[in-house]
Amino acid sequence: MSMHSFQIPEKLKPFLKVEYILLAILLLAIAIRFSCLDLKLFHHDEAIHAWFSYQLMTTGEYIYDPVYHGPFLYYITSAMFSLFGDSDLVGRILPCVFGCALIPLLYWIYRMRFLSGKVVCIASLFIAISPMMVYFSRFLRNDVFIIFFSLLLIAAMLAWMTRKKWYWLVLAGIAAAFGLCSKENMPIIIITFAVFFLYLLWSKKFTLPKNWWIHLIAAVAVFFAIVFTMYTSFWAHPEMALNAGPMAISHWAGVQGEQRLGGPAVYYFGLFILYEIPILLLAIWGIFRFFCPKKTADEQLKAAEEKAQRRAKGSYIPQKLRGIFSRPSKAGPVNREEEFMFFAIFWLIISLITYAYLGEKVPWLSLHQLLPMIIVAAFGLTMVKKGLPMIIIALAAVICLSAIMGATVYNPDDIDGPIVQVQNSEELRPLLSEIDKADKVAILYDGSTWPFRWYLRHVWDEKVSYFGSLVPRGTAESGTYDILIAHDLESYDSLRGYDKQFQRQNYWFDAMGTGGYGIGAVWNWIKFYFTRDGVSGSLNIAVYTRSTG
Repeated sequence: MSMHSFQIPEKLKPFLKVEYILLAILLLAIAIRFSCLDLKLFHHDEAIHAWFSYQLMTTGEYIYDPVYHGPFLYYITSAMFSLFGDSDLVGRILPCVFGCALIPLLYWIYRMRFLSGKVVCIASLFIAISPMMVYFSRFLRNDVFIIFFSLLLIAAMLAWMTRKKWYWLVLAGIAAAFGLCSKENMPIIIITFAVFFLYLLWSKKFTLPKNWWIHLIAAVAVFFAIVFTMYTSFWAHPEMALNAGPMAISHWAGVQGEQRLGGPAVYYFGLFILYEIPILLLAIWGIFRFFCPKKTADEQLKAAEEKAQRRAKGSYIPQKLRGIFSRPSKAGPVNREEEFMFFAIFWLIISLITYAYLGEKVPWLSLHQLLPMIIVAAFGLTMVKKGLPMIIIALAAVICLSAIMGATVYNPDDIDGPIVQVQNSEELRPLLSEIDKADKVAILYDGSTWPFRWYLRHVWDEKVSYFGSLVPRGTAESGTYDILIAHDLESYDSLRGYDKQFQRQNYWFDAMGTGGYGIGAVWNWIKFYFTRDGVSGSLNIAVYTRSTG
C-alpha cells in the first residue's frame, strides 16, 4: 500500500460516526480532568476564591470587588460547598465540568453545519488533551467559565441566525450575562463578536428576521436582569447596580497603567510555544490554507489569468479577500463552514492583538486565545495532505500535547514553568498536617494570609494568632505556641525550646533565570523546552516547631 493510498478498513467505518468519536473524546476529557483532582494544593488565587466562596456559604455575605472579579464563581462554588462539603476537590469540580462542556457545544455547532465532522472531532480532541485547557479546567478561576459562555454565546447566535426564533437570542443574552458576571474581560469578547455580526449584516450573509427588535428587547432584558441580580448580590446591595461598572473600569484601567504583572507583547506566544506548539503551528497553517487554498490544475490556470487581469487593472488584492469584503447587491447562498472558519480566524487574531496589548500578562488569559486557535488548528490539520501524512502529523501532535500535559498536570511535586504563576508549594503539606495537631500557631510576617486562611478556615479564630511581624523574643519563647511561622529573611536565629527549618510557601517561574524561556541564551531556552527544568523564585518561610527532645 502506497503512502498516499491509505484507506480506513471497511469494518471500522460504522464505528467512526461523529457522535461515537465525540462521545469517546468527551469521556477522555472527563477522565483527564477529574483524575487526581486534588493532586496539587490550591494556587494562590484558588485559595482566595475558595475562601470567599466559603465565607458566602457560612455568612451569606458577598459584595462585588473588581480585584477578585465577578460574582458567578463565588455563588456556584458556594453552592457546591453547601452540597458536597468545602474542600479543594469540590472547589475544582465545576471548572472541570465547564471545561468538558466545550465539547458538546462544538457538537451543537457541527449539527448546525458550521463545522465539518473532521474539524469538530479534531478540535474536540485538542480541547480534551491541550495542556493549558486541561490545567485551567482543573483550576478554580473564572476563565474556564468565560470561554464556555463565549462558545455558548456563539452557538446561540448561530441558532438564532439560522432558525430565527426569539428564544435563541435570549439564550445568547443569558450566555453574555453569565460571562459578564464571571469576569470583566467579557465586554472585549462581546464587542469582538458584535463586530463580526455587523460584518455579516453588511455583507448580506445574514438578514435580520421579522420582528428582530422584539427578540433583541427580550434578550437585553434578560441580560440586564441577570447582571444586576448577581452584581447586587441578589439585591442585597442595590447600589452596585450603578457602581459595579465604574468600579471595574477604574480598577482595570489602573492595572493597565501600572502593569503590575507585565510582560512583553509576545508573552502568550512564548506560552503557546512551550505548551501548545502543535496547535500553534497547525493554526498558522490553517490561516494560510484558508486564504490560499490548494487548487487543481484548472483552478490554478484560472487563478493565474485572474491575477494577470488584476495586475492589469492595478489591483493586487487576492480573490479570497475580495470575496470576503465585497458587498453583493442582494443576499446569496452562504457556505456555513467557510464563514465560521473566517469568524474563528478573526476571533483568534483579535484575541492575540488584544491580549498582547493588555498590560496584565498572566497564563490563564491564554485560554481566550487558545479556544479559537484550536478551532483554526483543527481546520489546518484537515488541510494537510490526506492519508499517512495527515495521520503522522496528527499522531505527532497528540503525542506532543499529551506528553506536555501529563508532565504539567500530573506531576505531584512542584513544577517549574510560567503556567504556575504563583503556586503554593507542595512543601506546605507536612506543615499543614503539623498545624492540624497543634493547639496554638503564630504567624509572624505580613502577606501570609493565603493559603493559610483557606486551609485553616475551620480553626483560624481558635488556633491562629496572626501578628504580621516578629514579636519580642520573650513572647515567642513563652511556650504559648506549638508552631511559629516567620519570613525566612526576617526571622530569629533560633528560639529556645524550638527546632527551626526553612521551606517554600509558594513559588513562581523566574523568566530572568538561567532556565528562562525567550530570555537569555538560545541554548537555555531549548534546554528548558525539553527538560522543563527552570529557575523558580519563591517566598520562603522559617518554621519553628516545639522541640521534642
